[in-house]
Parts: sequence; C-alpha cells; structure tokens
Amino acid sequence: MRIGELAGRAGTTTRTLRYYESRGLLHARRADNGYRAYDESDLRLIQQIRTLQDFGFDLEETRPFVDCLRAGHPAGDACPASLAVYRRKLGELDALIGRLQGIRAEVGAQLARAETEASAGLPGGPEPRCELNWEDEG
Repeated sequence: MRIGELAGRAGTTTRTLRYYESRGLLHARRADNGYRAYDESDLRLIQQIRTLQDFGFDLEETRPFVDCLRAGHPAGDACPASLAVYRRKLGELDALIGRLQGIRAEVGAQLARAETEASAGLPGGPEPRCELNWEDEG
C-alpha cells in the first residue's frame, strides 16, 4: 500500500508517517516507480506507536515496542526492553498520582476552610467584591 492508504487506515497523516520514518521508526520500501510501499506489518507498527502515545508514552519510548514487532514477536511488548519501558512508565505514573493526591488534599482543605468561613458569616469584615467595577479603576 502507498503512504496515503497507510495513513488513512492508521488514522493519521502522511506527514506523521514521514516523521516516523525520519526518526527511524518506520521503514518504507520503494516500489519500482519510486513511491513508498508499505504492508500490514507497517500498519501494525503505526497502531502500536499510536496506542502507546495515547497512553502518554513519548515517541522515543515507543522504539523498543517497534523493535520488538520488527523482530517477529506478535506483540510489541513481549521483549525485555519493552517491559523495562512499561516499568519505568508505571513508576512515573505512580509518582504523578501521588503528587495529584497531595494537591487534591490541599485543595480539599482550602475548600473546607473557605466553606466554614463563608457559613459563619464572619462579621466586621469588608463586603467581598466579586465583580470588577471599571469606574473605580480611574
């Protein structure tokens, strides 16, 4: 198949495929007329790359999975290098989840404090200004 057909079937653009080729992730064969030629294995490579990118992997992190498929494995995650990338990504995700949980706890505490103050109707303070009054800016 030609590059346009591969792009259509993979749900991407020819520009993206050329970029993958420039990064060494996709290898086009050339037909007698000089056009790039691809087959079903190339479609599988693109699908693997796109799935991993949807999961948050950067393009370089997909390389071990592509190499694994090229080595003849039916799944790109059957090789030791792919497993190492999975482990590293899980560690990154666990760290991110921990940071987000901490931020959530802080925001929850701030909300609880603000709700308590708002419901107490603390007297003596200035009335809150919730809208801009452009006339006061002058």
